[in-house]
Amino acid sequence: MADTWLIIGLGNPGPRYEATRHNIGQMVIDELAARRREGFRAHKANARVAETWVRPGAAKLVLAKPNSFMNVSGGPVAGLARFYGIDPDRVVVVHDELDIPFDTVKLKTGGGHGGHNGVRDVAKALGTAEFPRVRVGIGRPVGRQDPADWVLDPFSSTERTTLPILVSDAADAVELLVDEGLLAAQQRFHAPRA
Repeated sequence: MADTWLIIGLGNPGPRYEATRHNIGQMVIDELAARRREGFRAHKANARVAETWVRPGAAKLVLAKPNSFMNVSGGPVAGLARFYGIDPDRVVVVHDELDIPFDTVKLKTGGGHGGHNGVRDVAKALGTAEFPRVRVGIGRPVGRQDPADWVLDPFSSTERTTLPILVSDAADAVELLVDEGLLAAQQRFHAPRA
């Protein structure tokens, strides 16, 4: 399946975590599925998947949300990559990023995990860190709040007003990455806003 991409939204399972900052990757996957009116089904790799296309006649997308907790995301990701025969350079990991300001989307391939345990576990399970990432900025907590607690909190009421736009932008970034490549997506999303 040469033109198939695995798009993974990192997060934690269950209603307790659904609306938290750490789950923004899964929110983006939900948006991509909603745009295509696709539902998710259980997969034996311990994930929920929806198979679809960027657009008719273009690349196939396997949208996936691991059922595991964030820190052990690698098993489901590697299992899906094996099942669908997808190489790491076509496994796009969408995740929250503390070191990027809220309401900002950045893309890269490879590099370190920046302390993100989900990304660390995916790299370990895939045997490489050379996979594309759509990093959705959640910013760092103000004051002395522990970042580990911050990521498990729901978005603030102020953030919730622009959250749908951020999720939509990140979904656009995934589509552009698959359709036109990393550089085109970086040029659009890394450019300063007017």
